[in-house]
Amino acid sequence: MKSSLALIIGAAALLAGCGQPGPLFMPKPPQSAAAPAAPPAIPVIPPSSPPSSQQ
Repeated sequence: MKSSLALIIGAAALLAGCGQPGPLFMPKPPQSAAAPAAPPAIPVIPPSSPPSSQQ
């Protein structure tokens, strides 16, 4: 009697599995990270000509 109860409990545990419903599948590899975008270039404004000295 004890052995049949242990057999039923063991069979139920095997049939229960891990609890993960649905088909098993391999996860997709993560997308390769895109290169970080360079900060926007700041336009370089050439210095204006020095003010002419008035004499």
